[in-house]
Parts: sequence; C-alpha cells; structure tokens
Amino acid sequence: MKNLLLLIVAFASSVVFSQTIAIQSFATGFSGAVEITHAGDSRLFVVQQGGLIRVLNANGTINSTPFLNLTSLVASGGERGLLGLAFHPDYTTNGYFFVNYTNTSGNTVIARYSVNSSNPDIANTSGTILMTISQPYSNHNGGSLRFGSDGYLYIGMGDGGSGGDPENRAQNINTNLGKMLRVDVNTTIAPFYTSPASNPYVGIAGNDEIWAIGLRNPWKFSFNRLNGDLWIADVGQNNIEEINKVSNPLTAGLNFGWRCYEGNVAYNTSGCAPIGTMTMPLTQYTHSQGCSITGGYEYTGTAYPNFLNKYFFADYCENRIGYTNTTTGAITYTPYFSGNNNFTSFGEDMNGELYITNSNTIFKIIDTSTASTTSFEKAGFSLYPNPVKNSFTLLSSTSRIAKQIQIFDVSGKLLISKEVSQSASNTIDVSSLSNGIYIVNVSTTDGNDFTSKLVKE
Repeated sequence: MKNLLLLIVAFASSVVFSQTIAIQSFATGFSGAVEITHAGDSRLFVVQQGGLIRVLNANGTINSTPFLNLTSLVASGGERGLLGLAFHPDYTTNGYFFVNYTNTSGNTVIARYSVNSSNPDIANTSGTILMTISQPYSNHNGGSLRFGSDGYLYIGMGDGGSGGDPENRAQNINTNLGKMLRVDVNTTIAPFYTSPASNPYVGIAGNDEIWAIGLRNPWKFSFNRLNGDLWIADVGQNNIEEINKVSNPLTAGLNFGWRCYEGNVAYNTSGCAPIGTMTMPLTQYTHSQGCSITGGYEYTGTAYPNFLNKYFFADYCENRIGYTNTTTGAITYTPYFSGNNNFTSFGEDMNGELYITNSNTIFKIIDTSTASTTSFEKAGFSLYPNPVKNSFTLLSSTSRIAKQIQIFDVSGKLLISKEVSQSASNTIDVSSLSNGIYIVNVSTTDGNDFTSKLVKE
C-alpha cells in the first residue's frame, strides 16, 4: 500500500511536468488513410482514400472485412477520393452515418448510409445521396464533415481548385464552393436535409446551405467535443497556412477572408468587402515552416493533462506535430520524428485521446512524461466514458483481468474500493463523488496494479 500511495502522489503531481510529445504505433496495414473517427464506442473507423472504411479495434487489430466498400463509386487520386466520415449523434438509435467522396465524374457527393442491423461491424451497401456539388477542377475538394453540438452536419468545401480561386468562388454566396455548409439531416423527405433557419442566406439571396464563406481548402476541421468550439485549418496558397477558431455559441455568416486575404495578409482584394467585416485566423505560419496544414483537434482527453488547452495540428511537408495555445495562438513544434511521415489526418477516440496517420500507420499521440497512464493502456485497460457523470466502464482488451478497483482523490485518500467480477468489462458507480480529478487503481489477478486518471463532471 505504501508503494501504491507513492505511485498515486507521483501520478497526480505529473501535471506540473513539461510534456514530451511522441507518437506510438497503434496499427499498421492501411493504404491511403485520410480520416480517423469513432461511433461512440471503443472502435476507430479509418477512411481510406480509395473507397474503403475499415474497423480498427481497441486492441489494435483491423477487421478483415471492411465496414463499407465504395471503391466502385469513388474517383481516387490527388485530392480526390473517399475523404470524410461522420456518425449521426443518434447513431446508436438510427444507425446513420454520412460520407464525403468524389464521384467518377469528379464531383463532391455527400451521402447517407446505415449500419447493418445484425452486424455492427458492417454497413449496408446502398446509400442515399443528399447533395452533389460540381467541381470545376480536380483540387481543393475539402473533405471533412462533422456534427456540431447543435446537432447539424457541417461540411467543409474547398474553393473548387486551380490556384488563387480564379473565379472568386469563395466569396460568391451563390455557390457552395469555398464555404462551410451546415444542414439538418433529420428529415425523411428528399433531398433528406433542410437548411436551418439560422443559416445566413435562408430566405434571401445566396445558397441556403451556406453557414460561412471565404475558405480556400478546409481539408480538416473539428469541434471541441466538450464545449462545441469549432477549429478550421485552412490550407494556404503561396505562403500562409492558417488556423481559425470560432467559439461556441457559433456565429453564422462569418467571412474567413479568402481570396481577399491569405491568412491576415492581402492576396487579391479587388472587389472585396472591408477587412473589418472578415474573420481573421487565431494563428498562422508561413511556408518556411511547412506547405500544407493538416488540422487536428483541441485535446479534451484525460490521459495527458499537459495537453489541455492545446490545439494539435501537423503539416504534410514537415515530419513533426505542432500545437497552439487555444487562447493566445502561440505555436510550438515538436522535434522532428524519425522516419518519413507525410501526415494526412488526425483522429479522436471516444475518450478524447488523439491519433495521427501518415496514410499507412495509425499512431497514438502520447506524453512520455506521464508513463503511468501509458502503462495502463499498454496493459489493455481503458475507461469510458471519461469524463464521467454517474458511472464508468472498465474494459480489458487482453487476457489480464481486474479483481479490485480503487478510486483515490489526488491527495491519496481512498474513496471507493470494490471487488469486481473477473470479466473483461466492469461498471463502477461514481455518482457519490464530487466533480474533479481522481485516480483509478486496478489490481489484477496476476498481482499487478495499473493506474489511470478519471475526471468527474
């Protein structure tokens, strides 16, 4: 017990140590991975540009049968392909998910599919097309789609391609290119979406689906899963890569400035509205630091407290990870990693822990200064949900089995001790605990102890 208490005190005090960001191989064997997401459970879903969606399990294994195969519908290569995946907020009830792909005519398709009712690891092969958006060129297709905390589906659309937005589409409110679209997909009437009344051009001139304008190529955007803030990484033209933050509650009708401005620097201001009417980025960097931003996530997990209040991103041309302070926009970079990585996408699991891919391997992003939680995960244990409200489930993905679970506060005081059934899954009631940070210790049948953080909210 003395050693355990020392471990807990050391674990709790690790939040004051500076982080060492590293990437840890989690799964290999992918081809052209461009998206990593989850469906509210411990699985990850990996989108491959060629048209496959594959299931990656919590223990790092990949299902041999794809979740969905759209290769016959997809034109892949360059910036085209199967690019985005978003699960409906009520996926556990309705089984709906949405994809963004380039069809064989070179146009963007947003479509709805559903999971097989008898096998959660396989989707039904027939889908429903919600919208098809014509693409004048082969580049700047955007690709991400996400559900916001308002329950609406957001779709990031590039400006249509070529270079410099020659037809000024990003500022044209009569085209969906160069925009952030927002639609309500909770309708059974064709075209199976409506435009929220709060979208800026509903009932007046301009496309109803538009939520914001002035984007060049928002290849990756994301929402903070806890507070709803929106982060948009917009790929630059000649010199500047930018990161935009929109705090929740989100303001509709924003103009992010392209092609008038690249970042906060004038690019082509002919016919443009005053700069004061536009939303400039939280932060940006020049091409002396990269060439094409790969947007990520603001960290909302619990395993690595040093990652809090940081938005993580990468650059396709730089073999390292960057992060920005979520308030000041100050950017810090990791040292360069070994090997050759052209990072294409980040991912977030159900607990807010982060992943990154170079298209072939999925890496977990870790803080090597908090080795205790890393040991917890390496032992095959995971907690969900975390943060927790009333109860959490302890899962074991290996043969190691828990026999006792203890919960301590950060001072080392024992609050809950429970002998558990020796099974792969145990649910623990924590409704009696006040909101805050706690330490969970798992004693196993083979005589070991493993420790992790738990947040009660």
